[in-house]
Amino acid sequence: MKATHFGAGNIGRGFIGLLLHQSGYHVEFVDVNEALIDELNKEKSYRVILANEEKYEFFVENVSGINSQQSPDAVINSIATADIVTTAVGPHILKFVAPLIAEGLKKRKQVGGGSLNIIACENMVGGSSELQKHVLEKLNDEEKAWVLEHIGFPNSAVDRIVPNQKNERLLDVLVEPFHEWVIDSTQIKGEQPNVEEALFVDNLSAYIERKLFTVNTGHAATAYLGNLAGFSTVADAIANEEVKKDVLDTLKETGNVLVSKYGFNENEHQAYIQKIIGRFANPYIVDDVQRVGRAPIRKLGPKDRLVAPALEYLEKFKEAPEHLVKVIVAALQFVSEEDQESIDLKKMIEEKGAAGAFSEITGLVVAHPLVKDVEKKI
Repeated sequence: MKATHFGAGNIGRGFIGLLLHQSGYHVEFVDVNEALIDELNKEKSYRVILANEEKYEFFVENVSGINSQQSPDAVINSIATADIVTTAVGPHILKFVAPLIAEGLKKRKQVGGGSLNIIACENMVGGSSELQKHVLEKLNDEEKAWVLEHIGFPNSAVDRIVPNQKNERLLDVLVEPFHEWVIDSTQIKGEQPNVEEALFVDNLSAYIERKLFTVNTGHAATAYLGNLAGFSTVADAIANEEVKKDVLDTLKETGNVLVSKYGFNENEHQAYIQKIIGRFANPYIVDDVQRVGRAPIRKLGPKDRLVAPALEYLEKFKEAPEHLVKVIVAALQFVSEEDQESIDLKKMIEEKGAAGAFSEITGLVVAHPLVKDVEKKI
């Protein structure tokens, strides 16, 4: 079996490439980074090291690389004969890899290739659908019809922390032990791809929101509360009992929303929360609270990790989500000289007051119960 994977960076090698290798694929990495591609073709292997006390290593072999700028025809041929295509290039790069994927699909049609699934493994909602849109723009009507019939673009949700690092060997990559790759089974064409450690589900939106309301909410809560308490790293913040209790109470509120909305098993969800807290506490991953807390205006948006679950909690349980409100207030107080958005937020609060600024960011009227709760807490 062969996998064509776009993106030979740390996520591509340390997460998606590793799982594809473990599932029995020869992985052809496609990238514009000449040094990485040359090294892949020279070594044909690399190590993935877990960020834990044991520093357990996985040896990934049977890999190669294609420089998409220098050898576009090789990429086209790779797609034409692939058993699965994946990406880990960043949301904004999908439109740039789409033309080559389109050409590869044209070639696949010409040579009588079978069904194929193309999965964007990006930190975004609907990444594969976005990629499909860009690919279809490059095809004529006949080619579009063939692609829509034979080529699946199942959306997925991915979760693994790959910290900033500097390794002796260029291809080696350090990753956290936890990983999750959830794929929408309803959008698959032909046989389900063999990816042993991926979870295929028919309700992907539930898992996307579970991650947003647990991992992202918890990470932000730890950063904003930890920052207020004077801690510099996420691991130090979550090691503090008071911060940890506040974060757990916050995730209990978001958990109540998720269990009520999607029917997750309550005990299993509590175990998931504890696993997430353990990830934040990992001393082998240095995550600065100022970095995690950056872009507070975006993170206070009405559909993001703090306000969205708070609004749903209010609607479902008819009472204030006390701990989410506490985190929102901490976010409103977040200032980093290295983050322009936090400086803009501080200026907005100076001009309009905290409640006025929060109202403007969320689009909620000043008289809204959540705005009033935030104002009381301040």
